[in-house]
Amino acid sequence: MRTVEALVSLSVAAVCLMAAPALAFDGSKSVDSAAVATAPLTPMEAFRSGAQWLRDGHKAKAVHALEYAAEKGHFLAQWKLGRMYAEGDGVAQDDYKAFEYFSHIADAHADDNPNTPQARFVANAFVALGQYYLDGIPKTPIKADAGRAREMFNYAASYFRDPDAQYYLARLYLDGKGAPHDPRMAARWFMLAAQKGQCRAQAMLGAMLFSGDHVPRQAARGLMWLTLAKDSAKDSSVENQAWINRLYASAMQQANEDERALAGVYLKRWMESRRE
Repeated sequence: MRTVEALVSLSVAAVCLMAAPALAFDGSKSVDSAAVATAPLTPMEAFRSGAQWLRDGHKAKAVHALEYAAEKGHFLAQWKLGRMYAEGDGVAQDDYKAFEYFSHIADAHADDNPNTPQARFVANAFVALGQYYLDGIPKTPIKADAGRAREMFNYAASYFRDPDAQYYLARLYLDGKGAPHDPRMAARWFMLAAQKGQCRAQAMLGAMLFSGDHVPRQAARGLMWLTLAKDSAKDSSVENQAWINRLYASAMQQANEDERALAGVYLKRWMESRRE
């Protein structure tokens, strides 16, 4: 999620740089926009204004602008508001409002080209919906429905090839929650996500391979993935770092000298292949 947040910040910044000076939403006029201040704003203009307010640290004004753009169907405004309400960032935390924004995106953009830069935000909306369906939202019509959660994760994992969705889908197969208990299927989805750098998937795949948990044991290969996970987790949450580091430390302690050496060879080949 942190990667997606960083990407949307870059997208917002780029939009702002290309945009004309933003129209103010507090009744004031900028010098360049005075002549057109009474003209109706387009969704893009409102989004640009909201993006500028965010950059300036005026979140209340940003929300007003983004809500206008979102009501007009601007999906990046909808996505940003969904994240803000989900995290209580500049607004009162409200999972149901976040759910509604993400639902609008999923309903309107499910068939978007998965190879475009903006597709990652649509995929992230599906992932967020999957998480809400997995646990439900208390005191709302959204009840826990693991089967529905699997549908959300599966769509984003398959159509958009989203690594977070692939990780969460793998967990459902591993836990037998909302999906048949199928560790081999879980390992396949973990592998797809791990190859894209998803640290939790790398750690889970590494642990399964190292111990031979429902897959043929490949201790050195597993140790390689755990090493990659430990490095990738540096940009993740403290909670993720903690359990990933524990898995890595445990495997390193159990591995023999030959397994550690071979893991190093695999790791070197992996890094070289990524540079090509």
